[in-house]
Order: sequence, then C-alpha cells, then structure tokens
Amino acid sequence: MKAAIIGGTGYGAVELVRLIDKHPYLEIGSVISNSQSGSSFSGIYPHLSEIVDQPLGKFDVNELSEKNDVVFFATPSGVSSKLAPQLIDREVKCIDLSGDFRLRSGEIYESWYKHAPAEDKYLKQAIYGLSEVYPDKIKTANLIANPGCYPTASSLGLIPILTSKLADEKSIIIDAKSGVSGAGRGLSLTAHYSEINENLKAYKLGAHQHIPEIEQVLSDESGNPLTISFTTHLVPMTRGIMCTMYVNLKEEISTKKVIDLYKHFYQESHFIRVRPDGNIPSTKEVSGSNYCDIGLHVDERTNRLTIISVIDNLVKGAAGQAIQNVNLMNGWDERTGLTDIPMYP
Repeated sequence: MKAAIIGGTGYGAVELVRLIDKHPYLEIGSVISNSQSGSSFSGIYPHLSEIVDQPLGKFDVNELSEKNDVVFFATPSGVSSKLAPQLIDREVKCIDLSGDFRLRSGEIYESWYKHAPAEDKYLKQAIYGLSEVYPDKIKTANLIANPGCYPTASSLGLIPILTSKLADEKSIIIDAKSGVSGAGRGLSLTAHYSEINENLKAYKLGAHQHIPEIEQVLSDESGNPLTISFTTHLVPMTRGIMCTMYVNLKEEISTKKVIDLYKHFYQESHFIRVRPDGNIPSTKEVSGSNYCDIGLHVDERTNRLTIISVIDNLVKGAAGQAIQNVNLMNGWDERTGLTDIPMYP
C-alpha cells in the first residue's frame, strides 16, 4: 500500500518514514510540504541520502487520492481539519497525528487549541486511536485521531486502575516530563540549546492542550466525568516521556495485586510491558521502540498508588502508534513493522 505523509519536514514525519521504510506492506508514496515543495527529502534530512531522495510536493487532493491508499497527517494543529475531510470524502483512509480530531467537542477544541474546529460530521467519524484500548473501533475506521504523546503515556498508565473502581477519581495527579523533540523542529526559545541544556522547566501549567484529551478518555473509561491535575516539564534529552501519576486508593491493596491487575488488563497487548514489583522503568529502556513500560508502587502508609509510564514520544507517542493503527485498520498483526528492540544505552 502507498502511504502519503503530509507535513513532511517535521520529526513526526521523518519517524514515519523510518518505520514505513521497513514495513512489509507499506511503501512511501507522496511526501507533502507546501513550505518546502521542490526540495528533496534527503536535502532536508541528509541521513536519508540514497534512501528517500524524492522531492517534496504540494497538497493536491486529486493526485493524493489517486496515488495513495492511506495518508498520515504530521501537521501542526489547525491544518488537518481543513485538508483531511477532502480525502475522507474520496474514501482515502487518514491518520491524523495532530490534535484536530481528538476532541469530540469543537467548542472545547477551539478554547484549548485556539483554532477553528473541524466540521462536526468529521469529528463524529473520527475514532480515537489508543491502540490497546479501542482496537475493535480502529479496525473499521476511515479516520483515526492519533493520540497525543502525553495522553498516550498517561492514559495507558491510568485506565486499568480506573476501570477497576479501586481509584479515588478526584485525586489524580499527573507529573509529566518530555524530551525536547516533543516541541517539534521549529525554532523557538523553549527549545533553544542554552535554555534547555542542564535545565529542567515546567510549562503550560493548567493550560496544556492535552488536558481535555486526557480528561475525555479517562472519563469515557471510568464512566464518570473526571478532572485532573496535569503538569508538564521539559528535560534536557531528545526523546522520551515519563509520566509519574498519583492516585489515592479506596481500599487497601498490595503492590503485587495491582501489578497482577495491570498484567491481566494488558495480557493481549504486545507493546505494554508491566514491570515486576520493585522494577521501575526509565525512558532509555523504550527509546526508539513502540513499547510503553509501566511500573507500579502502592505506598502502604498513605494508601496511594504511584504509576510510572514511559514511552518514546516520537514512536509510541506519535508515528509508531500511527503505524500500529494502520496495521489494525488493515487486519494485519499489530506488531508488523514495529518489532524494533529499544536502543540502549
């Protein structure tokens, strides 16, 4: 199948290229970047010389729909909401890595993202692509809203305990840390070397656009409307997300029993690795892979559960989960093209 990538100069796009290149059932079709059209992909990313040398094109809905079977949107927010519907109307399957189709409410989207929302009929068509939680819906979807990186790590870490009804749903705190690649390739003071090197900073307190996305999926899975405390930090590394989550428990339960609960919940999930008691994951241990590793600890003194969830933000948090969703949409083994061992050290 031919796979097109729109937004071809960002980190999400180049990670898609890496994964598609070794996928047995996908090959690179069109690569679109209106701002860099005419430039060769390897000219922008020299590490792809003699691997992906094709020129970048401009968005042409007729050409894209004729030459490609699936289209990935690795665009900034506010772009795919305008472009993806044109392809959906031509029955081209689309996977959106931006936030344009994740929130069911256009009003909520506009208040957090500061862009006009997609039309309501397309928001209703979109399936939230959290692969381990909604595989059956993903299999029949034509439009996938690929989850954000922070929501992927935090939701996978919290959903099992929420669905068990053992958690005090009003007590959820998420302390999240990300490598700088999450800020994208564009130049900004936030990602400036001398600003981030040997530094740790919190940002967007109470205002991060992933807050309503996390609350939406957690509310869906718990059956109750939830609000969370969510704080994000930038750390001086390139890849990786660690979400440290705290939730009070309604009854006394051991760490071992919580681990057993999580292992049962994810027993058929190839990319979720629940660590044994006393074994806490780090970001390096999932780097370059589609794994989400989860560590758990119950503090018997406070009866509070601490959940550590780590992913590679560019793989499981973006391009890898997008490929996993394409695998599900086409009836392929979800591991296809995603069996890389994490890079270590």
